[in-house]
Amino acid sequence: MIGWIKRWFSSEIPAQLPTHSLAELADVIGVPINNTSLFLQALKHRSLLRGMPDSHMESNERLEYLGDAVLGFVVAEHLFSEYPDHDEGFLTRLRAKLVNGGALAERARELDLGKFILVSESLTEEQKDNDSILADAFEAIIGAIYLEHGTEAARTFVNNVVLTDVDLDQLARRKDNHKSILLEYVQARTQNQPEYNVISESGPSHDKRFVIAVLVENEECGRAEDKSKKRAEQTAAKLALDHLKTAEKPA
Repeated sequence: MIGWIKRWFSSEIPAQLPTHSLAELADVIGVPINNTSLFLQALKHRSLLRGMPDSHMESNERLEYLGDAVLGFVVAEHLFSEYPDHDEGFLTRLRAKLVNGGALAERARELDLGKFILVSESLTEEQKDNDSILADAFEAIIGAIYLEHGTEAARTFVNNVVLTDVDLDQLARRKDNHKSILLEYVQARTQNQPEYNVISESGPSHDKRFVIAVLVENEECGRAEDKSKKRAEQTAAKLALDHLKTAEKPA
């Protein structure tokens, strides 16, 4: 089955080399890159292919889908083993903290993955550092590792980058509802509540993407994009909280 998928993804795609070489990327992710087309696809954000027919076949979206499944499986397996006496709800919540978009974006930043990602020239460096772009590429890389090197290589990568040096007990205790934290922060300073607006909604019904902005005192303080409206709201709330705390600091 894996061999069939490899043949599917190894079809020719436009050869656009990133600024930094794939050899450098191989050093970063810790596995050799033989199928260059596969890993180039993992780096291609859909903005690069906007307007092209069947762009979803050449962007990293399909590899992201596969990588998300592999990542979820490896993390679930690890937590199942680490916490034999905990229930499904605990394991699900802890896994969500490890694999949510913000967490994966941080792992991507630690690898400096952003410098390899191929995006449209219209995107600024700041936009390229978007959590969604980084998290999607991170998952796509996992998908590419799985296809070229198999389950064990993907498991090793996830263990090394996502699970190593993480205090799972402390993470499990951490309050991670950014909307609630933002609400408490804002209400301590004003009578108003944060407002969440859907800026855009795109994609087919089975693959929607939402852009959510959070407003505080009618001023936009955070914006995020995700396949899940709830996750986009959470990420936007986190960005808004960071923005407000930074603005509050004395110059």
